Amino acid sequence: MEPKERTMGFFGYTKRVLRREWGLIRKHPIYPSLMVVIPVVSFLFFVVLFSKGVPRDIPIAVVDRDQTTLSRQLISMIDATPTAYVTYEVSGVDEGERLMKQGDIMAMVYIPRNFEKDILSNTQTRVAAYVSGMNITANGMLSKDIQTTVSTFSAGIQIQLLMKKGLSEAEAYAQMMPVSFDKHILFNPYLSYTYFLMPSFMPMMLLIFTLMLTIFVIGTELKNATAGAWMEAAGGRIWPALVGKMLPYTLCLWLLSLFMNTIMYSFMGVPLNGSTFIVLFAGCWLVLAYQSIAILIISVVANLRLSLSLGGGYGVLAFTFSGLTFPMMAMGPVVRLFCYLFPFTFYTEVFIDQALRGAPPVYAIQDLGWMSLFVFLPLLCVPRLKMVATNEKYWGRT
Repeated sequence: MEPKERTMGFFGYTKRVLRREWGLIRKHPIYPSLMVVIPVVSFLFFVVLFSKGVPRDIPIAVVDRDQTTLSRQLISMIDATPTAYVTYEVSGVDEGERLMKQGDIMAMVYIPRNFEKDILSNTQTRVAAYVSGMNITANGMLSKDIQTTVSTFSAGIQIQLLMKKGLSEAEAYAQMMPVSFDKHILFNPYLSYTYFLMPSFMPMMLLIFTLMLTIFVIGTELKNATAGAWMEAAGGRIWPALVGKMLPYTLCLWLLSLFMNTIMYSFMGVPLNGSTFIVLFAGCWLVLAYQSIAILIISVVANLRLSLSLGGGYGVLAFTFSGLTFPMMAMGPVVRLFCYLFPFTFYTEVFIDQALRGAPPVYAIQDLGWMSLFVFLPLLCVPRLKMVATNEKYWGRT
């Protein structure tokens, strides 16, 4: 080692590795594609996907065996709901079942014969609804709207009958509904997919690209047997080698996190009721956590293909165990412990507290603290990474 190199120090070696990495980024198009192009395209895809926010005009079929004024009025009321759109009027249940199996409709409403006659004679009649149930959220909203419409229709009939007996409208309503139920949905009053899924899918894409990109840029050095040149640029020191290599990708991923949050909160209108700083900091901390995990994976496995497979599987599982689709409080104790193996779980808690609930920033400290473990603990494998990067037996593996 020349005297000049011995005096370079940490920052000098880091700068040299950074210059080498910038040359790789400029030389190979796959690097900017993974860093910018594909993540941005994925973010814009979710913008288009969730542009409506909530399911509207879900196709349903109606079997009207009565064909009277009241039955047509009920069909018109169902069709007027935001969720249901009467696409087919079929002659029987079998035809409706066929349409549902084909995926043309998601629900079917059956109005029996003598519907109007039974109502006018004050005899109870039944309206049946057959709901697919394959899409839990959409079908739940569809079932609620159909049930509410039928209940409103029935209440309107009863109020009219009571008014014909001499009661005033207020008296008839009070007799019909002696107990009034007032429901308040606090944090997602519109039941919007934009508020619920976009802030989870977009960070999911960010963490997956973070894992894949980090594993790829380090694993490629091993696969192409260039790890020796990488370490030589760092003077044989692992920390300048690691910092210099990861710095451009970390900065790019942080900018992507800022871009992602700008899309969600400024463009798509996702509420941000709490601390903007905490939300932005959590996004940056999420990037660092998954970069550390990626470094751990490639250091231990020392194989690019296998590391990418493990990283992809680990990243995708984060959404399943985040508690967004199935609440953690309803999980079994063992499964609930498994949820804490993913930094995304704690990021989700920060998002819900700060963006939707508007909780004080102090409530985010514990979750950010747990995320910090994922940032720092995997770095204990850095000596292993140095050994892998300087030992030729780990080079050239596919």
